[in-house]
Amino acid sequence: MLLTALACLPSLSATAQSLPALRDMLAGFQTSAMLVLRGGKPVFEYGDLAQASYIASARKSLISILYGPAVAKGVISLNRTLADMDFDDKGGLLPRERTATIRDLLTARSGVYHKAANSGDASDRAPPRGSVQPGSYFLYNNWDFNALGVIYERQTGRNFYQAFGEDIAAPLGLKDWRVEAQAIRNDTGLSDYPAYHLVLSTRDMAAIGQMMLQRGRWQDRQIISADWVARTTALATPAAEVSRTSPFVEGLGYGWLWWIFDPAAAWPEALRGAFTASGAFGQFITVIPKLDMVVTHKVVAPSKLNVPAEDYLGKILPAAMRIA
Repeated sequence: MLLTALACLPSLSATAQSLPALRDMLAGFQTSAMLVLRGGKPVFEYGDLAQASYIASARKSLISILYGPAVAKGVISLNRTLADMDFDDKGGLLPRERTATIRDLLTARSGVYHKAANSGDASDRAPPRGSVQPGSYFLYNNWDFNALGVIYERQTGRNFYQAFGEDIAAPLGLKDWRVEAQAIRNDTGLSDYPAYHLVLSTRDMAAIGQMMLQRGRWQDRQIISADWVARTTALATPAAEVSRTSPFVEGLGYGWLWWIFDPAAAWPEALRGAFTASGAFGQFITVIPKLDMVVTHKVVAPSKLNVPAEDYLGKILPAAMRIA
């Protein structure tokens, strides 16, 4: 098992073999690119760091980031319900579902089990519609995440991608961000709310991770409030609860659209307080405060390439953590 293997790892320390060993390891996987920052400086580079591609569900953590400034300015209220916003979907939402708040959606606890416009979640494990009180039950559910993109646009009056470019990409100086490369896609015949996909490079993902490591600060500017960073990367749903409804990776709990290394699980001590964005095929932005480290890993997608989360978390990440 993943956590059993990690618990048996030797103490984390750099060795002369760390870098070539990691490079050899990545060559054995289907990794397209990887960048490790420590103390804000690159200590390991692999592949084409400038190539921008689809980051799959890692986008969800970036939705959480984008909400930060709007909440801080009072433009978005976390307590607003779907009913307050006259928010509905094809065939209608149930009265109980319409009591879900924006906070419930950001923590994947909406209790709304309407079909989503895209797959890749745990909706096949959803309870019957209307059976769950919003806020009381975790389910990794794409309907929540997609609805958040539309809610953002309606509440702020701003285009999601333009806002991301202005509020996040521009102040961070993201080198490979192109607003024209971004697009909403998927089957809107199932739901009115499509997925807001993001296309980013490995080095730009690392900059975002570094900003999160620095509690929302970049150079001399506070991009996201430190309070929002702390709130969204705190454990909201323990790993034991996540595993009952959305069994993706053992030992990961959930925050506000971020996966959290649950301290109750058998992760190495260095991962206490760590959190990660995670997307299909091998997209990761992992922030490790105890090591002052950011690890970004990318597999160009969509393609036939894939690095499963178990391989990244169980093999690649521990090797990266040994780099001084």
